[in-house]
Amino acid sequence: MNYLAHIYLSGEIEELKIGNFIADSIRGNKFAHFPKKVQEGIMLHRHLDTFTDKHPTVRKSTHRLFDPYSHYSAVIVDILYDHFLAKNWATYSDIPLYDYTQNFYKLLQDNFEMLPSKVQNFLPYMVKDNWLYNYASIDGIGKILFQMDHRTNNKSRMQYATKELQLYYQLFELEFTSFFEEIIKYSAEEIQQLKT
Repeated sequence: MNYLAHIYLSGEIEELKIGNFIADSIRGNKFAHFPKKVQEGIMLHRHLDTFTDKHPTVRKSTHRLFDPYSHYSAVIVDILYDHFLAKNWATYSDIPLYDYTQNFYKLLQDNFEMLPSKVQNFLPYMVKDNWLYNYASIDGIGKILFQMDHRTNNKSRMQYATKELQLYYQLFELEFTSFFEEIIKYSAEEIQQLKT
């Protein structure tokens, strides 16, 4: 899963959302200086990633992309799943997606000094282009995939993955929906365990 799913699965606790969002920028156990709830968000992110990577439904989605994209297929599926979350947002939240994304950007800006430098560097671009909201459209996903492909010096060919998204759209959406129901429950259980 990519940014939007990780934020959503953090529930309503703001510091948990921040931790879950910044986790990919934190190496190993170098997070003791963060507030406790941010630390819990980092741990939650890692548990969610492990659950996702091992899940048979996600593996089915990844396998469909493996031939053209090799080990980048898992990264692509993370982004495609965020597309389906954004597209079907009203199923999962009473807060409109646009409002939800704006509230989250404000949360990050209000806590800017806490963010790792890598996140501080890309945050203005994320806000300006409203990445999270634009996941809802295939064009928006295409732009994200293009940017990520550019970061690999076009070795990943990720920018072309919208072709497979459109070709297998219903299959990917069914797989996302089935998987997401399970990870919502898993995340709620993990949040409870982190409190103890």
